[in-house]
Amino acid sequence: MDNLMNYFKLLSDETRLRIMVILFHGEFCVCQLTGITGISQPNVSKHLARLRDMGLVKDERKEQYIFYSLNIKDKVFEDILIKIVDNIDNYPTLRLDIEKSKGAERYIELMEMKKQG
Repeated sequence: MDNLMNYFKLLSDETRLRIMVILFHGEFCVCQLTGITGISQPNVSKHLARLRDMGLVKDERKEQYIFYSLNIKDKVFEDILIKIVDNIDNYPTLRLDIEKSKGAERYIELMEMKKQG
């Protein structure tokens, strides 16, 4: 029961819910999630850490970036997220995030250009 309560607490935060829905559609690095959501990098990283601590996301280093993806093993948790995604048209912010996620590669390109100065 505690695990279920913790899951709902995590999803009750708008930023974490947005991140979970985006990750439902693929793997993304922090700079991509920041670009998609418009939320600051430290804030996105903080929420990813909470989701990782709960075992709901996993990370994998690819070159200089760490990419995050869903790691939901509980069928109930997965079904809840699927229901949200299936009804995405009812949630304009989530729908916009998914639309922006289709061009997520450009956020890495922007980050590379900033590094080159």
